[in-house]
Amino acid sequence: MVVKEIEVNDYVTKSNLPASDYVINPYIGCSHACKYCYASFMKRFTGHKEEWGTFVDVKKCDKPINVAKLKGKNVFLSSVTDPYNHLEKDYEVTKKILEQLVEARCHLSISTKSDLILRDIDILKKFDNLEVCVSINTTDEKFRQDMDAASSIEERFCTLKTLHDSGIHTVLFMSPIFPYITDWKNIIDRSKDFVDEYWFENLNLRGQYKNTILNYIRLNFSQYYDEYIKIYVSKCSDYWRTLAQEMEEYCKEKNVNYCNFFYHEKLVSDKKESEKKGN
Repeated sequence: MVVKEIEVNDYVTKSNLPASDYVINPYIGCSHACKYCYASFMKRFTGHKEEWGTFVDVKKCDKPINVAKLKGKNVFLSSVTDPYNHLEKDYEVTKKILEQLVEARCHLSISTKSDLILRDIDILKKFDNLEVCVSINTTDEKFRQDMDAASSIEERFCTLKTLHDSGIHTVLFMSPIFPYITDWKNIIDRSKDFVDEYWFENLNLRGQYKNTILNYIRLNFSQYYDEYIKIYVSKCSDYWRTLAQEMEEYCKEKNVNYCNFFYHEKLVSDKKESEKKGN
């Protein structure tokens, strides 16, 4: 792992995400090394030559966060890194950011794949408007190990339960959903007693990792390879339309709250258009 400390002017940046006003990324890069990570595009702007998942820049900022401008706003932690990647254990950048954000009175969303977040549970309890999203897209630990170097599936389920039992709003972020592989019904059934809300996001394949994932499917799930070619090469969207309908029906049957982000790109486009009209 190539680790550097870098100075930044501010931790907080404006967000293009549909449900966030501001985003905070305490690190550049991520040690979880998810093979499907869309954030690997960051290398085009940061100048890193290393393979994604083998470098992390630790952000240092002397200027306090302007908590006044965040009051009543939606803040997302984080969009292109995991705020609780392995480096956080030693550097505690995220912890120091949270200690400042308590005074912001913002709506904070935290997304992670790590049980390290439980280290900061006493700080999290101080927030009035907080949701914690833990990503789980499989119950197969072998598949999880093939895809990322974050916490185990069992640790993630336990993290959600501990947060929920502590009075924190929990979100299971089922992302990315792998066609024919992600057992989404099983994930819901295992967790619905300690999850307040589910977010669903489909697997998008683009850039360098598209071939990586398709080759993995060809070698490890050959029975689905032709379907993946249909979805990701021929651009057939029938699978996602059918799955969205099935998920809606199942969630209603199980009486669970959910939000479908299958059409994330359209949501981002709609937000930008709305902001233009507002200006």
